[in-house]
Amino acid sequence: MKLTADLSLLALITGASLIVQLVLALLLFLSLWSWWQIFQKMFVLNRALKETNAFEDEFWNGADLNALFTRASQKQRVSGALERIFEAGFREFAKHKRQASTTADAVMDSSRRAMRAAYQRELDALEANLSGLATVGSVSPYIGLLGTVWGIMNAFRGLSNVGQATLAHVAPGIAEALIATAIGLFAAIPAVVAYNRYTHDIDRLATRFETFIEEFSNILQRQA
Repeated sequence: MKLTADLSLLALITGASLIVQLVLALLLFLSLWSWWQIFQKMFVLNRALKETNAFEDEFWNGADLNALFTRASQKQRVSGALERIFEAGFREFAKHKRQASTTADAVMDSSRRAMRAAYQRELDALEANLSGLATVGSVSPYIGLLGTVWGIMNAFRGLSNVGQATLAHVAPGIAEALIATAIGLFAAIPAVVAYNRYTHDIDRLATRFETFIEEFSNILQRQA
């Protein structure tokens, strides 16, 4: 009973050295932060996908461009990423189209630049904190390994004061050390999986945004 109590997770953590406890606290913080970012990014990307689907359906079903622009320009309304790209391009197109001295090539060049700038802003917003997930995924195992190495060193240093080393003497120190590695992996694996998944989803959205910019530019070219 005593051995089981000594090897319980709580007992091992509370009985660990200060360095190991600091490592565990850091890993716990990184894990909680990464899970917060994972859920937050999941909601952001799901909303972006739904908004993109809805706007594309409305746009390609023959909606009036002026009506779409008027609705997208309403400040009190929350628009989607693709809708904001459309708004930026059509706003620039309409502004230069009213100027009789502006050539068609100049109008199209200005509209494309406006849509590209809006596209980059939307992409940056979607990619926010992804690098943090990548950092957690790559660094956490090494932080856990640091705690493990330190814990094992303490365990073997403690054996120097024991006349005859047995499993009962070394097991608590080794188990305490391995907890750091386990928590490091617990923090790293979800972060890496989420980073890869979200990077793939953002790349797909970026491709759809770029395709829309080219197709919308062709529509504006005919009107210019």
